[in-house]
Amino acid sequence: MNTFRTQVAETVRLLDEIGFTIGSYHISVWGALRILIVMALVVLFARLGSRLARRAFRRIDSLDGAQQLLGEKLVSLAIWILAVLMGIDVLGISLTALTVFSGAFGLAIGFGLQKTFGNLIAGIILLMDRSIKPGDVIAVNDGKGNTFGEVKKIGIRAVSVTTRDNREYLIPNEILMTSQVENWSYSSREVGISVPVGVSYDSDLDRVQELLLEAAKATPRVLEHRPPSVLLSGFGASSVDLTVFLWIDDPEEGVANIRSEVLKRVWRLFRENGISIPFPQQDLHLRDSEGLRLLTSSIAAGAGTKETGIPPEQDR
Repeated sequence: MNTFRTQVAETVRLLDEIGFTIGSYHISVWGALRILIVMALVVLFARLGSRLARRAFRRIDSLDGAQQLLGEKLVSLAIWILAVLMGIDVLGISLTALTVFSGAFGLAIGFGLQKTFGNLIAGIILLMDRSIKPGDVIAVNDGKGNTFGEVKKIGIRAVSVTTRDNREYLIPNEILMTSQVENWSYSSREVGISVPVGVSYDSDLDRVQELLLEAAKATPRVLEHRPPSVLLSGFGASSVDLTVFLWIDDPEEGVANIRSEVLKRVWRLFRENGISIPFPQQDLHLRDSEGLRLLTSSIAAGAGTKETGIPPEQDR
């Protein structure tokens, strides 16, 4: 054992002699290896501690998903800070010697890392006020269009939102803090959906309402304890406009698909019961005038030429 310690000490001495000196500081191979070893141990300790904290919070059933995630992030941040301070102490670095470095680091945060720390604080605030949680269905207007999907994860920098076509958008936390966000499951998961339908003016509106309610009630995912309703929304240029209003409690499964299912059932029921869906049409009224009579005469003459193949002046 003593021989092993002696060999280790001799190896350390040899590695410490290999290097160079700058002013009062001696930089050697052993010093560089020592820094690398301590850094590796710091990262390993921090990752292991963060993983243990994650497992511990996920076992606490009294906390919901957002509270577990918030506790996990705060404990992980504290573990990383503790690991870095322990590494500095092991390396024997004086905190007073880091005064200049800390000032430069503060300027870097103020200019270069402003967005990063802003997103970090925004993510913590989102988890604390529980306005957005994993599993929520949200719609975000980021200036380029609406992003609609389910929140899968709230990270340090961004929120992961997965849409119905399995595209995953990473939206920075600051955008969720400063933009208008529609949370479809904030206080309740029940969401109302409107389905517009138009019928011809000679339709029996009472029968139409019965068929619309039948189609809505027969559609899966439509809630039974909140039955659908039909409203007369207006008299259009070509049709009587009605709106079917129904409720679902699983918006993460999509909205367009259930609207499509209701309309397909309405289409089949209308065809079975002789209810017509009108197409846009307009009535054109022409006033009698000399120009109109000349125009109709020219059209009639052209039609006669096409039928007989003989010009009008030769057909007389």
